[in-house]
Amino acid sequence: MSQLVAGERGRAVADLAGRAHNIRRNVVRMATGKGEGYVGQGLDAAEILAVLFCSEMRLGTGSDDDRFVLSPGHYSIALWAAMAEAGMLDSALLDSYGADGSDIIMSTHRGAVAGVELTGGSLAHGLPVAAGMAIGNELGGRRGRVITFVSDGELQEGSQWEAIMFAGARRLSSLWMVLDVNRTQADGPLVIEHEPLVEKLQAFGWWCQDADGNDVAAILSGLDAARPDPRPKALVCRTRLANGVPLLMQRDRAHFVRVGDDEWQTVADQLEEGR
Repeated sequence: MSQLVAGERGRAVADLAGRAHNIRRNVVRMATGKGEGYVGQGLDAAEILAVLFCSEMRLGTGSDDDRFVLSPGHYSIALWAAMAEAGMLDSALLDSYGADGSDIIMSTHRGAVAGVELTGGSLAHGLPVAAGMAIGNELGGRRGRVITFVSDGELQEGSQWEAIMFAGARRLSSLWMVLDVNRTQADGPLVIEHEPLVEKLQAFGWWCQDADGNDVAAILSGLDAARPDPRPKALVCRTRLANGVPLLMQRDRAHFVRVGDDEWQTVADQLEEGR
């Protein structure tokens, strides 16, 4: 890598790290005063979505454009935050998050906001749908990718492994999965161990690699490594629930977190202190 390229890479990493921080700010802004919500997921996925929405993906309707599928609908707080940071969503709408009549809701709904491909809520639907979309790419001669964001808790559903097996057998090269591994589900740790994930996905015919999901440079490097491979691709992103806010990270139950009215200022302060 030349010094010029290295310098450009460094500037890109710094820019995306700043965008990830802005995504976290958006998450805290949306959640403040609500009392409870999926704040932990929004904080933990910031780097992943910053890279995808502000660097990696080209979203649109052309044959070369990508499509994005958010599988766990309760991560919508992170999706809205990232879309606002990327200029795809009016930032003013974030203040209506979770309000009656708002399209900026706590679980995604297809058709309510442009760019949302899947109605969320029930888990483990995103990857099977994305695999079908990738087949559609082949049949329609599209060159764009289908990129799906999946949570590790969803891997305890059989439909996930059916989709993984199908995609590997069909060598769906346009299918990319970014897997958020925070080892949390519902109100506690994973019920069933699913490691070793990388080796399992490779055994099903996927390109797969680990990455620190809270490190922009690691995510970029992982996506670059995946690019030339003809198989379906999975980047296993190891993250920390509620990353960036120690008050929430230390909670035993941070999947659907409760935050008191007197704690929101501490949440905001800790986010800025840890930057």
